[in-house]
Amino acid sequence: MTLTDSEIDYIEQMLGRSPNELEEGMLDIMFSEHCSYKSSRPILGLFPTEGENIILGPGDDAGMVSITDKLALAVGIESHNHPSAIEPYGGAGTGIGGILRDIISMGAMPIALLDSLRFGPLEDQKSRYLFEHVVKGISDYGNRVGVPTVGGEVEFDESFRTNPLVNVMCAGIVEKDNIVKGIAPNIGDVFLLMGGLTGRDGIHGVTFASEELTSDSEIEDRPAVQVGDPFTKKKVLEASLEILENIDVAGVKDLGGGGLTCCISELVDKCGNGALVDLNSIPLREDGMTPYEVMLSESQERMVFVINPKYVDEAFAICDKYELPRAIIGEVTDTKLMVVEDTTKKDVNGDNRIIANMPAVLLADPPSLNREIRTPKKDRNYVAVENPPIDQSILKILSSPNIATKKWVYKQYDHEVQVRTIVKPGDDAAVLKIDDENAVVLSCDCNSIHTKLSPYDGGAGSVAEAIRNVVSMGAEPYAVVDCLNFGNPENPEILWQFKQCVQGMADLAEKFETPVISGNVSFYNETEGIKINPSPTVGVIGVAGLNNIRTMEFKNEGDKILIIGATYDEIDGSEYHRAVHGLEQGEAPKIRIDNEIKSSKSILKLLANDNGEFNSVENISNNTVTAIHDCSAGGIAIALSEMAISGGIGAEVDLSNIPIENSEDINDNNLLFSESHGRYLVTVKSNELKNVLDYIDVPCACIGEVKGDSLKISGYDNNINVLVNDLKDAYNGVIEQYMT
Repeated sequence: MTLTDSEIDYIEQMLGRSPNELEEGMLDIMFSEHCSYKSSRPILGLFPTEGENIILGPGDDAGMVSITDKLALAVGIESHNHPSAIEPYGGAGTGIGGILRDIISMGAMPIALLDSLRFGPLEDQKSRYLFEHVVKGISDYGNRVGVPTVGGEVEFDESFRTNPLVNVMCAGIVEKDNIVKGIAPNIGDVFLLMGGLTGRDGIHGVTFASEELTSDSEIEDRPAVQVGDPFTKKKVLEASLEILENIDVAGVKDLGGGGLTCCISELVDKCGNGALVDLNSIPLREDGMTPYEVMLSESQERMVFVINPKYVDEAFAICDKYELPRAIIGEVTDTKLMVVEDTTKKDVNGDNRIIANMPAVLLADPPSLNREIRTPKKDRNYVAVENPPIDQSILKILSSPNIATKKWVYKQYDHEVQVRTIVKPGDDAAVLKIDDENAVVLSCDCNSIHTKLSPYDGGAGSVAEAIRNVVSMGAEPYAVVDCLNFGNPENPEILWQFKQCVQGMADLAEKFETPVISGNVSFYNETEGIKINPSPTVGVIGVAGLNNIRTMEFKNEGDKILIIGATYDEIDGSEYHRAVHGLEQGEAPKIRIDNEIKSSKSILKLLANDNGEFNSVENISNNTVTAIHDCSAGGIAIALSEMAISGGIGAEVDLSNIPIENSEDINDNNLLFSESHGRYLVTVKSNELKNVLDYIDVPCACIGEVKGDSLKISGYDNNINVLVNDLKDAYNGVIEQYMT
C-alpha cells in the first residue's frame, strides 16, 4: 500500500471507521499520483482551458475542439513510461490501446496517432533494446487496429537511459451531435461492461506508475504491466461506435488506470450519484480471482457504457455480433455511495453481502497536496568551447540521432490507412484530410534540454515549437494537449521545475489563445536517484484549408529564401552543444511571447492572402509561398539543410542579411546554430519578393536563393559549401546503423 498516515487518517474520518482490505486497495489506487493528480492539481490550474473553438476542456477522457460546422476533433495524450521500461513491447502497445479507448469513449472514431519517445544513447545496448521493442509495440498495435501513426518525435539522451518515456497522442472525429461524456446522470441506468475479460494483469498498475523505478523493478513490477490485444481492440472499437450510433447512451468510459474502481466511481461522482456493483456479474478470464483482484485489475480492451435498461438486449446483440463478452454489472443509484456486493454470500439479514461501501467522492476526488517547492541552486560551471569548422559541425549535427531522419521508425508504421494522410511523416507536422475543404494538422514536440536548463522558457518554448510546426504547414493553431514527464514530486526542487514549466506553458498558451484541453502528468521518472530531463511533451491541434497547406522542401530553383523573426546569441542548450561538444549547460533560449505570436500571425496572414493579394492561381505549386519550415533544434543551419535534403536542391545564403537582436557581435557559428524562438524559413516566388517583404511587419529579410546542388553560406568570417548529397549522407541511415 502507498497510502500515507495522513491519508489513512483522512479516509477514516470520512468513513467513520477503518476501511476493509478491499476498500483499502480501492482507495490506494485512487489516491495514487497517477489517478488523483494530488501533487500537480494545484499547479495545473494555471492553464487556460476555454476558448472560441473549444467544446470540452480537461476533466473527461479527451478534450474536444470544433473543426467544422458539423465535426469536432477529440484529442488526448497519455504516458506509458514505467510499463515500457519494464516490458517495452507490451508497455508501448497498451499505451496505444489506452489512448485509443479514451478517444472512443468520447464517441469519436480515432483517425491518427502520434508518439513522443525518449531513450538513452543508442550506443547503449539496453537503450537499443527498449527503442526497438517500443517502436515494434506501437507499430504492431496501431497497424492491427487500423489507426495510422502519422507523426511524432524521438530523442536520445543520457538522462533517459534507465527511464524511457513513451507518450502517445490520439485524435478522432465525431459529429458534434454525437459527442458523449464520461458521466452517469440518470438514476436507474445500468453499467454495461463489454470487451476483454477481466484478469490478473495490471493490478496496481497505477501505484506502480506513481513510484520510482528500482534495479529490481523489471522482475518485481512486471505483473503490473497490462496485456494488450489489438485484435480485440479492433472489435471493441467497431462495436462501441455501433452502440453509440444505435443506442441513446447516457455516458461511456474506458477502463484504464484503476480499472473498474476508477471507471465506475468517476462516472457517478461527476453527477453526484452513486453506484451498486455486482462483483459476481463481471466476466473473468481466470478462475479464483478475489474481489480485490477484480476491482483493481487493469486488464485491457474494456469499456463501460451507461444505458437505460430498455436498451440492454439491443446492446447485447451488438456485442454478440462482434463476439465480445458483455454483462450488466450494476446500476446508478441516488446514494452517492460506491457499493460493491457479493451475491454469492449473504449477511445476517439474508441480503447480498456488501464488501465495499464508500462515498464515491472519496474515491473520485481525493484531496490534493500542497507540497514544498524550493528553487534549486543553479549550476554555475560553464565549459568554454572551441568551435570547429562550421561545415563539419553541420554534418555532425545532421548525423546526430536526435536530428537524423527517423525513417527507421515511421517506415514500420502504416501511416496511410484510412486514406486521410496528406503529408507523410518527416515534415514539421502531420496533415489529415477531414472533408473536401479542410484538414487537421497535428504536431507533437518537446525540448527536454531547454526545460532542464530553464524550466519556464523550456516549457513555453515546447508549446511555441509545437505551434510553429502547425503554422509551418499552413494551419491556424486551435488548442494544446500535454504530457508532463518529471521526476519525484516529493523533491521540492522537482516540483519547482514542474511549476515553472507549467507557468511558461500557460503564459504562452494564454496569449496565443490556444487553450490546454487535455493532458497527463507522469511523475516519479527516476531510478535510484537518477532523474530524467524534465520533458513537457506538447501536442497542438490546428485547422487548415486544403489550399493553404505547405511543406518544408525547397521546390523551385530561383525561389527566394526569407527568414521571419530575429536571431539572438543563444547557443546554450542547443543541439550544437550536445552533438558537437557533449554539453548541456547554461541558459536556454528566452521565450519572447509577443515576438513568437507576431511571427506566427505574420505567416498565417501571409497565407490567408496568398492566392488573393499576390495572385489568383489556386494550384498549390503556383502559390507565392512555396515552402515553410520552422527554426528549432540545430538553428538556421539545420533548418536550411533539412529543406535542401527534402527537396534535393541547394541554396546560396548570405548571413549578413539575417536580422539580429542585441547581439551585433555574434559570430557565424552561433548565428547559424542558435535556437532562438519565433523564427521561420520561407521560400517565395522571386517576382513577388518585394510584395511579401512589404507585407510582413516583423523582423524579416531575404537571405538567399534556392539554387544549385550545394548549400553555400557566405558570412562575416566563413564561406561554407556543402554538397546536398553530403548533407543527405550525413542525415540518412544513422539510426539504421545502430539497429542492424
